[in-house]
Amino acid sequence: MSSKIKQLYSNKIIKNLEPFICENIQYETIMGSTAYGVSSESSDVDLYAFTIPPKGYVFPHTVGFIPGFGKNPPNFNVYQEHHIQHNDKEYDVAVYGIVKYFSLLMDNNPNLIDSLFTRDQSVTYASKIGQMVKDNRSIFLHKGAWHRFRGYSYAQMKRMNNKKVDPDSKRYESIMKHGYDVKHAYHIIRLLDEVEQILSDYDIDLMKNNDQLISVRNGEWTLDEVEEYFKTKEKRLEQLYQDSTLQKYPDEEKIKQLLINCLEEFYGTISSSEVRLMSSAEVALNEIRQVLEKY
Repeated sequence: MSSKIKQLYSNKIIKNLEPFICENIQYETIMGSTAYGVSSESSDVDLYAFTIPPKGYVFPHTVGFIPGFGKNPPNFNVYQEHHIQHNDKEYDVAVYGIVKYFSLLMDNNPNLIDSLFTRDQSVTYASKIGQMVKDNRSIFLHKGAWHRFRGYSYAQMKRMNNKKVDPDSKRYESIMKHGYDVKHAYHIIRLLDEVEQILSDYDIDLMKNNDQLISVRNGEWTLDEVEEYFKTKEKRLEQLYQDSTLQKYPDEEKIKQLLINCLEEFYGTISSSEVRLMSSAEVALNEIRQVLEKY
């Protein structure tokens, strides 16, 4: 396997980023409609990846920085670029720093958690570290996913019902034909089906209901049917949330240990003092924990 993002960078299709971002990619997968089994020949290629920055980015005190004093230490969270044209394909690229990636996974962010549950044919690159994270993906799942996925599905519902349509939009013709945005509709169904799998199966199969998603995206559902599905499913998921034996909160210590294992695999042995002073990682993880505790 070879990283497609690294190839785009080597061919100077992607520019203006620090070399380590591509050189240190540990895991890369195709996301979007391809991952959900609803893509067409005209679909964009969405690439998600995580990278490991230089040690001083994660442990700034090791290169002389004191967090909160003087000049800000070096940091890297995410690199994103959209509408990259190459060989008659359009790519959307997102590369996350490993600490940010773990933080979003621990939050069960719907845009990120799926990246660890893509099928093997969608994974374009995985190092030993990347495979380690994918193999331990279940430790990130918790009942808080319901709140996150429901929030995202509400946002998709609002967009689906948006009557202000840009005539230059690629989806303008489809919206005019069906009376609503079928892409947002299929995401509503997808999000609700995925969180149901999390709460009941403690796992996610992104293609489990792809026939249903294809029918929605093809405009075979009326707007009323989509909205009724949402209402009915929401009630069922509320009860499932109450009944589910999945852990209510993320196991932060277990996730932190996996993060440390990954960093040690990359940097070498990390001292106990470095772990205690793992400032950027600790801050990010603590911020996520504080948000989750509100629920």
